[in-house]
Formats: sequence, structure tokens, C-alpha cells
Amino acid sequence: MADSPNCDLKSLSPLQLFERVTEQGEKVRALKAGKAPKDEIDTAVRMLLSLKLSYKSATGQDYQAGLPPRDLILINNGTTKEEDEDFVDPWTVQTSNAKGVDYDKLIVRFGSSKIDTDLINRIERAVGQKPHRFLRRGIFFSHRWLQEVFDVPLVIQLTDDEKYLWKDMTTEKAYEYAKENAKDIIACGFDINKTFIFSDLDYLGTSTGFYKNVVKVQKHVTFNQVKGIFGFTDSDCIGKISFPAIQAAPSFSSSFPQIFNGKENIQCLIPCAIDQDPYFRMTRDVAPRIGQPKPALLHSVFFPALQGAQTKMSASDPNSSIFLTDTPKQIKTKINKHAFSGGRDTIEEHRKYGGNCDVDVSFMYLTFFLEDDDRLEQLKQAYTSGELLTGELKKVLIETLQPLIAAHQERRKQVTDEMVKQFMTPRKLAFEF
Repeated sequence: MADSPNCDLKSLSPLQLFERVTEQGEKVRALKAGKAPKDEIDTAVRMLLSLKLSYKSATGQDYQAGLPPRDLILINNGTTKEEDEDFVDPWTVQTSNAKGVDYDKLIVRFGSSKIDTDLINRIERAVGQKPHRFLRRGIFFSHRWLQEVFDVPLVIQLTDDEKYLWKDMTTEKAYEYAKENAKDIIACGFDINKTFIFSDLDYLGTSTGFYKNVVKVQKHVTFNQVKGIFGFTDSDCIGKISFPAIQAAPSFSSSFPQIFNGKENIQCLIPCAIDQDPYFRMTRDVAPRIGQPKPALLHSVFFPALQGAQTKMSASDPNSSIFLTDTPKQIKTKINKHAFSGGRDTIEEHRKYGGNCDVDVSFMYLTFFLEDDDRLEQLKQAYTSGELLTGELKKVLIETLQPLIAAHQERRKQVTDEMVKQFMTPRKLAFEF
């Protein structure tokens, strides 16, 4: 595709152009290393130069290997006011739009591909069962669902070192939080024979394969590049600057020799919220230069705060979200008092004009947690038409969340410190490689 002279380069986003230049550069190097015919090399070089010119025309800057277009994303939500723009980076997500972040614009900006109906149908044919609702509704997918239907090893990285570097806490407290997070993950039902959970603070010092990959990434990414990608400044500690290499290392199977038998050619699929994409675009760029396969990614949308998609969830504000520790009474109170409504000001107006599901937090939550697609569509039609009132929609959400969270709490009670230790012990899983 990179060599097609008929390709309309003007239709590509800056990131897509960057990736095309990178791929073409790799091809030129491979042709030269393989001592290909001169005319073949010359044709590839001309295409590379053409792509670089297109990139400069689109971005106003020269192409630099490993330095994609800046990943601190500002996306305009249809207005020209600065305060109405979305801001997305790995640590901050802000939007003034009640509908939330404009994901279609993020997809264009990041140069990724949307999971469409055709792909979902292909997945269904491949696995022989209905895809998870997160896939069906364009939200995301479930780790456990993938593990069950594809029967694959699952490695979960707990970035307690990142928490220590970015927050005011001790390494001991960061590690303690990691273990508590592991308990919630285990309570979701992952298979201990197929799952390895690790803490960066713990595993990095015990795995030479992992650390070797960290060092390789560090050598091939410059300070100037990470500043461009992540917005680091001269006042940031060197731990922050080096952290992206640590988050990149689990993308490579050689970081886990005990699981993959030292093999380096096993590709990785990374599920993440789209704000984490800068880490892995950096990883995809550096992977061929250190002899590793590029990881693939699946992006999720952001989970909205109770007060609306334009506000922030915060652990310090108990009313900003539903927590896994909440009681049934707390869940009911939070939803009734704090869940942002897409309904009208009066019952009469609501009956006449209907509610807005695009901004109603109760409906947003139901898209995550209500399994029945037909039931969800019925609720949407009833609320949009005005037949269903805000209080009635909130009641459906309360009755959906209360048993889900209660069941999770019961499972979590069964997770002992010994179980956590077993999940987090480097070991061979139930796979042969």
C-alpha cells in the first residue's frame, strides 16, 4: 500500500502520514540490507521522499523518526471557543460537551480504525458466539471475554511506579494500592492458570528479559521525542521521562520468558482507553528498530462521571461515581441525587419532547452494564419519546447495578492475600510455546 502511486495522500491524517513514512523508511532499509536491485531501491526512495513532503505539507514540520505529531490532543467540538475544546492526554481528560469526548475526531487524529459491524460479525464467526456488549455497542471489550473465547494468556501490568512518580505517596503505599487493585481484577473471574498480574515495582527487579526490553526502548527514544509525545518539561523528574519505556516493555513476549518460553515473535493485543494511545504509538514506532513485532490496540471510551461526561470522576469525591465498595443504599442515593439527567424541566415538557439519551448519565451507564440489547433499545425509545421519565430510567439503572456490585463484593471477599500472591508470582501458564 505504501508504494501505490495512486494513493490519495491528502486524505490521510498527520498520524497516518507519519506511520506511512515510518513504514516506507523501514522498507527502504530492508531493501538496501537485502541488496535489492538498484531500480527497486530507487523507486522505494522516491516514494519515501514523496511521503515526507506530504507529511511536511500537512504538519508544517519535517518528519523525525520516532517523533509523531504531538499527542496532547485538542479537539474542537464544533465551536471556536477555546473553553469548548476537548483535552486528552495520558493523565488528563477534559471536555465541556455534555455528550463527552468526540471519539470520531480522536480516531481521525490518532489514525486508528473504528470497530465496525463487519469486523464484529467476523469476530462472531471466528469465536462461534455473540460478541461482548462492549464490542456490540462500540464501548470496548471484556478482557475475560477475550480470554474465554480465544483461550489466550492474559498479562496485566499494574503501574504502581507511575502512581508513585505522579502522585504524592510512598512506594510502599503505591504497591499496597496495586495489590488492592489486583483483588478487584481477580474478583472479575480471571483464570489463574492463564493470567499473570504484575507490579512494576516488584517485577522489574526480578526479570532480566523485561529490563532488557526497557533499556532497548530507552536507547531508541530520545528526550526530545518523549517531550514531543507526552509534553514533558525540563522540570519533570527523570522518572517520568523514562516511564514510557517501562509501560512499553510488556508489549513484547520476551519480557515474560516464563510464559512464552523466551520467544520474541508473539504479537500482543493491548486493550486501553484511548488516552493511553500515545504510549503505544511510541511502542509501535520503536518495535521494528529493536527487533520486536508491533503491538495491536483496542481503544475504549471513557466512563462518565455521575454529574455528566464533561465533569471528572475523583476518588476524593464520593458522589462523582459509583464505587465497587458502595452499598445498595449508597448506589440508590447517588444515582437519584447526582446522576445527570437528559430529561426535561417538567413532566409535561418531558412527555411532549422526550429525553436526551446522548447526555443522560443513567442511560450511558446502562450501555455499559445492561446485557440485553433489545431491552436497552426499548428504554432508549421510551425515554426519547417521553414515555419513560427520568426517575423511571434511574430506577432501571439502580436495579441493574445493585446486584452486579453486590456480586462483585462477594467474590472479592473470597480473594485472599495468598491468591493475590499466586496471580502475581512469575510462572509458566497453561500454554505451550
